[in-house]
Amino acid sequence: MTKRLLTKKEQELLKGNSYIKSVSDKAITYTDEFKRHFIAENVNGKLPRDIFEEAGLSADLIGIDRIKTAAKRWRTAFREAGIEGLQDTRKTNSGRPLERELSIEEKYARLEARARLLEAENELLKKLDLLERQMLKKK
Repeated sequence: MTKRLLTKKEQELLKGNSYIKSVSDKAITYTDEFKRHFIAENVNGKLPRDIFEEAGLSADLIGIDRIKTAAKRWRTAFREAGIEGLQDTRKTNSGRPLERELSIEEKYARLEARARLLEAENELLKKLDLLERQMLKKK
């Protein structure tokens, strides 16, 4: 984590951005939407700083070290767990395993949620593949 603290004014500026979920003096929490957007753009060859700048997140305001750290963290999470790895699970996952047996309805709901997630991931991969093929045709 960076040693540079964000001032109240900087925090207010960042809170106004739709890609920011929350801000404190030490940390910035980005939306899952921005993380997915970042990965899609980064895969296409855009530099992290450019992606942040285009999203209205100034490198001067955030700090280049924060940008580099976030980029590295998100690329690693995406490589290891796909789109699922980019999701913020702090509120939904307490870290403790569920000890009771799940009901049929709960199992069904979990399977439906997983199916929707996998469908969304497949759609993103199809779009990335299409963009890659378009880029290759241009060359």
